[in-house]
Amino acid sequence: MRQLDREQTLAHLDYQSVADACAEVLRLDRAGRTACPPRGFMPLAEDGTLLLMPATDGELAITKLVTVHPRNSEQGRPTIQGEMIILDAATGTRKLMVDGGAVSARRTAAVSLLAAQRLAPRTDTPLLVYGAGTQARTHLEAFRDGLGIRRAFLHSRTRRRAEALAAEMNGQGMHVTVTDDPRAALEDARLVVTATTATQPFLPASLPQDTFVAAVGAFRPHMAEIPAALLQQGTVIIDTADGAREEAGDLIRAHETGAFQWSDAVTLESVIVDGQPPNGEGPVLFKSVGQSLWDLAAGRVLVQSIDP
Repeated sequence: MRQLDREQTLAHLDYQSVADACAEVLRLDRAGRTACPPRGFMPLAEDGTLLLMPATDGELAITKLVTVHPRNSEQGRPTIQGEMIILDAATGTRKLMVDGGAVSARRTAAVSLLAAQRLAPRTDTPLLVYGAGTQARTHLEAFRDGLGIRRAFLHSRTRRRAEALAAEMNGQGMHVTVTDDPRAALEDARLVVTATTATQPFLPASLPQDTFVAAVGAFRPHMAEIPAALLQQGTVIIDTADGAREEAGDLIRAHETGAFQWSDAVTLESVIVDGQPPNGEGPVLFKSVGQSLWDLAAGRVLVQSIDP
């Protein structure tokens, strides 16, 4: 079995290729050709989380084991660590073992890119990113590579980390500005990414109708980035119905108060496979909590890239 370290894994996961593979996996899922059990979840010490995610398309099967420790960043350690094994579904032969954290980073941003390409009212504006961790970086890269975004604003509670990320991205040809006033940035930005572990909503209660938000943080029930008032104003798209009901803290909280109904949300699968337009008007709010189908899509890209 071949093993790929983090840098090798990243080298084979082009954002657009993964986004296209995610769309294809959704089509296979609709045709009944995939299996994607709910991911296993177990809390760990120091506010950590252990996640176990299997999936198959009948030809390949994957299982990913990942740990998420938000406090690791305070000590200079990776927040997300893990491994993913890709195997032949018919024989169980192990094909690859790759870096699970790299897969999580790339496929999450690729799904947001896919959603933005299909749903964003405008892609000719700057991007505003909340957060300065791995997902902030990969979303800057994905929107740069897939949408041609060159100008972005970055806001984080830890300005030092934001400045370091901005300097890194500026060195790659983007123009990223660290801002302490994200609401001012929203005067120009119509593309927004929230990639935080916030426990209280911080987005404004109202956004311009031509705004697209990819909310990829708040992946546990006690977390929240989107206020209920904004959910009421906007059109809600979810990456997975079961996952959102179990893990999307912003939506769970709003549903419990009656401000949001699950029937009001449209799945990304419906958008991709059926061409179903979002319901209603207002800003488009794409809530992503992740599922193993996205890891399977990344696995398909990895296998095709290494053994075409």
